[in-house]
This record gives sequence, structure tokens and C-alpha cells, in this order.
Amino acid sequence: MSIKKRFLGLLLVLAAGLPAIDARAEPITLTAADGVKVYAELWRAPGERTPLVLAFHQAQSNHAEYEPIAKRLNQEGFSVLAIDQRSGGDYFGGVNRTVAGIGASTSYEGAFKDMEAALLWGEEHTHGAPILLWGSSYSAALVFLLAAQEQGAIDGIVAFSPDEYLPKRRAVRDAAAKVVVPVFITQSTTRGEYERAHRIFRALRSEVKENFVPARRGEHGASTLRADTNPEGAEENWQAVLKFIARFRKP
Repeated sequence: MSIKKRFLGLLLVLAAGLPAIDARAEPITLTAADGVKVYAELWRAPGERTPLVLAFHQAQSNHAEYEPIAKRLNQEGFSVLAIDQRSGGDYFGGVNRTVAGIGASTSYEGAFKDMEAALLWGEEHTHGAPILLWGSSYSAALVFLLAAQEQGAIDGIVAFSPDEYLPKRRAVRDAAAKVVVPVFITQSTTRGEYERAHRIFRALRSEVKENFVPARRGEHGASTLRADTNPEGAEENWQAVLKFIARFRKP
């Protein structure tokens, strides 16, 4: 047998021993407490009882914001459920099917019921595995309200560009003051966005918390992790996020 054939055979043997990661998403439909159908995509990581990231998008967006992000999280051992919130649109080339179903995008706070439905789904399907709330822009504000309301149901928070986006003054900081789980916050490299996010960071009760400031570049929301929207700084942001979420990964 030639060296080339032996080498190809070895590659096949090695590949057979590796867990396959299915990059395709599985469509999921949730029902919010008010009866609204909430559409989502689930990217499953290999194995059983994998930690679950509940991924919530930014304004005018949809689940497609998370497609490249979810695939990398899968490789790191995390399953990802990315929903189409009722406050959203067609950013990142996707269609917000929840908005299409109700006929128009709602206020930011209207999406809270959709996030509640996602958390309920996570509790029913993770079988005790860690659940992380992952928010982008306005949903990075709402994750603190959800965590404060559902004490004990979540294990950590990753928030990209949180701010006081809601009508009630200090609503996000007041909620953050009740949060005790580990929290990671980051934001774009603009000074004003850092200051607004850091106010929420300071309000946290969590003993484990980080407000990451990229040395190279940060973009608004979770798009800071996308190479197409942040080619200069995406990997630096990824390394910080992966270091934080490693504590939730199965041993």
C-alpha cells in the first residue's frame, strides 16, 4: 500500500472517532404566555445534557444574528436556542417569523414574554444542565429582568451592549441588583456605550462578574463576535467570552 493511501486511511480512522457536529439548525416553535407563536432555531451540540445558551437578538434582528455564533458555540460543547422575538426585523439576512406572524414589530418590553417562553423550554429540555441567558442590545437589558424574576432558573448571563432601553427609569439596574449568578458584559469600543453598560455592571450583586473592554475593537451587540461585522476584533472578543463560559461546560 502506498504512503498516500495509508495516510488517507489514517485520516478516515481518526475522523470516525470524532463526534460529528451537525451545523444545521432544527426549527422549534414556542408559545408565549399570551398565546403568541414564537419561532426559534436550535443548534444542538453533541452529547447529552449539554449546557444551553438562550440567544436573544438585537433590535430589527432575528435568529440569523446567531447562525455563525451558534456553530462555534456548538464546537465548544454548548447547544444554542436562538428565537425570533416579536420586536425585531430582517437584519443579518434572516426573516423574523414571529414578527411576520403577528403582523408588526412590537416594543422592546413586549419581547419579554418570548424570552420567558424560551426559558421555560430550556428548563423542560436541559434535564438539569446549565442554562445561560445571552442578550444583544435591547435583549441584553431584558436578560437582567428575566434573571431577577426567575431566580434559580438560570446559571449565568452573557450581555452584549446592555443599556437602560426600557421606559421605566433604572429598570435594568434595579433588576441587576438582584442578580447573583456569574455575569459577563461587553460592549462596543465607544466611550459612551462602555459607560452605560458599566452602570449596569456596577449594580450587580454577582460575586463573579466581568466587564470586558476589547483592546482592538468591539461592535454593538452580539455582532461583535461575527467576523463579517467585526473582522478586526471578533477573535479577541471570542476568547474573552469562551474563557468566561468555560465554567459551565461539562467536565
